[in-house]
Amino acid sequence: MTTTTLAVLVPLLPFLGALAGLLLGRTAPGFVRPLAVLPTLASLALAATVAWRQGGGRAVDTATELTPTGSVPIELALHIDGFAALTAVLVTVVAGCVQIYSTGYLRDDPRYPSYAALVSLFTSAMLLVVYSGDLMVLLVGWEVMGICSYFLVGHYWETPEARAASLKAFLVTKLGDVPFLIGLFALATEAGSFRITRILGAVANGGIEHPTLIALLLLAGVAGKSAQFPLHTWLPDAMAGPTPVSALIHAATMVAAGVYFIARLLPLFEASQAAMTVLAVMAAVTMAGSALAALAQDDIKRVLAYSTIGQLGYMTSALAVADRGAAVFHLLSHGAFKALLFLAAGVIIHAAGTNSLAAMSRMGHLRDRVPDAYWTMTVALLALAAIPPFSGFFSKEAVLGVAEHVVTGHTEHAPAAAGWIVLLAGLVTALLTAAYAMRLWLLAFRGYGTEAPDHGRQPLAMTTVLWVLAVPSLALGGFAFRLLPDWFDGHDLTPTLTTSVLGTGVALVGGIITYATWRHTTAHAARVPLGAVAAHPEGDAGRVEAEAIATHEPAYGDIAYAPDPSDPGRLLLGPLHRHAAAGFHLDAVYTTLFVRPVRAGASLVRFLDREVVETYVRGAGTLPRWLGAAVRRAQTGNLQTYVSALLAGTVVLAVAAVLVATGA
Repeated sequence: MTTTTLAVLVPLLPFLGALAGLLLGRTAPGFVRPLAVLPTLASLALAATVAWRQGGGRAVDTATELTPTGSVPIELALHIDGFAALTAVLVTVVAGCVQIYSTGYLRDDPRYPSYAALVSLFTSAMLLVVYSGDLMVLLVGWEVMGICSYFLVGHYWETPEARAASLKAFLVTKLGDVPFLIGLFALATEAGSFRITRILGAVANGGIEHPTLIALLLLAGVAGKSAQFPLHTWLPDAMAGPTPVSALIHAATMVAAGVYFIARLLPLFEASQAAMTVLAVMAAVTMAGSALAALAQDDIKRVLAYSTIGQLGYMTSALAVADRGAAVFHLLSHGAFKALLFLAAGVIIHAAGTNSLAAMSRMGHLRDRVPDAYWTMTVALLALAAIPPFSGFFSKEAVLGVAEHVVTGHTEHAPAAAGWIVLLAGLVTALLTAAYAMRLWLLAFRGYGTEAPDHGRQPLAMTTVLWVLAVPSLALGGFAFRLLPDWFDGHDLTPTLTTSVLGTGVALVGGIITYATWRHTTAHAARVPLGAVAAHPEGDAGRVEAEAIATHEPAYGDIAYAPDPSDPGRLLLGPLHRHAAAGFHLDAVYTTLFVRPVRAGASLVRFLDREVVETYVRGAGTLPRWLGAAVRRAQTGNLQTYVSALLAGTVVLAVAAVLVATGA
């Protein structure tokens, strides 16, 4: 079987599995789990075969025209280079793990058949994005992922949080997709094709007249899909969906699509220094802001969500300094340890038997309760914090190393300003990442929260997956940075001494400071009685927060403040804690700038429709009705009345005629 045929089957098998699962979900429920797991595992085997055959060498490039358009043709094209081959393996590995894990996590869920089918469709759409060589076909997968995320995030649609989160995810990503679509059409118009290879050829030959405008339009779609500032606000709220869905979205689909798209078309962005600088600033703000927000969250899944936003910022920052090899390397590394983090968090939540125990302040003494989650999550957190020799160290240092090369002038593919922005923001984020990773580990496994009831051992399908993902989280980086350059345009991914020392140093400082702060707050909490909250120096807000600490209840409305008195994030952030916990109030800004004006406009339209348009319509019907009623009253059937009216009319006409004649 040819490589092209195998590549076509990779996205096709999950799609057929999704279709069969939807059709047989109710009539033959016994087939649901095999139809969820087996097509995805078969797709994994085929993706690995395609990657082995491609071998990082010449790209597999083939196409056939779908239908004549009369202008720019749309082709069913494949373009599989080293980036695409390895990314497809990542997608199928994570999707396979999620499907196996879900058989245990959602074994009692009555909507599991539709859930499993949507996960398969989600996987198929991402694989279509990865392998597609035509931007319009890529757009199909891009949009299918959007609608799948809407249904999966809203899986628990009985809860208002899930309904609101799914709608928010859909609308915010669509907000970015509008300029993204305009940018695609503008790019195809100037290049004369939607084919990626022809577009890159046009860029190389200077055939793109407006690279800055097109790149910025495309960046809007990337910011929405990959949850980058300022369109990142949907991702933390998307935690209302099932935890395996969060693992899939954060590790291998949806948010990875935007990073992968820029990597595909990086020469287009390199053609505009302004676009590269904007990308660097967007990445820097995303990294630092999300890390601060993660340090203030109480819900373990929201911590991981903000962590994903920050790690995606590392990937986009690598692209901002024109190194797609480092970006995709971190994409692969992050996919392994982030999937592990979410699935381990799911084991913790599943052990407690309720999603309410996602609040770290209510966790405690979990090391012996969930040993598999404890050990594997520890590995994943060390990878997240980029501690050597875990995989995150090598991929993060690849990003910082290329930023150093730009700063020192060893490469001219990106502006020096972008290099400085990426390097400084990356180091600050490394410090904060280690801090919130240490905080999560301490509160989840060594905290003093309310101990949840023990629901026994977790299903083998869930715990086995954790150990499978722990292997690449631990060992992927150690050999990947030597092997991947052959797959990634030959760019060196070896960690540099300067950034390795700086990055590891600040990470250790962040972890040590957090641990010391936790020890201090723990000792202080042991000395302060829980009821001693009456006279608080910070006024009413401080008293409310202190009372929340004492009663183990969150304060400030929907903000998930950590009631655990040993939480080091509160002391580390100080006055910034409240703002960071609320995501720096960006949702409030959007509400003021967009939601309220739209609602006001809708209210005005409703008023005009009801009070003006309907009044006119009702009036248009009322006047003839009145005239008809008047005429009807005149039709009495009395002959004397008719003769009298005739004589009166004759007299009136005669008088009028005399007046007219006299006037003449």
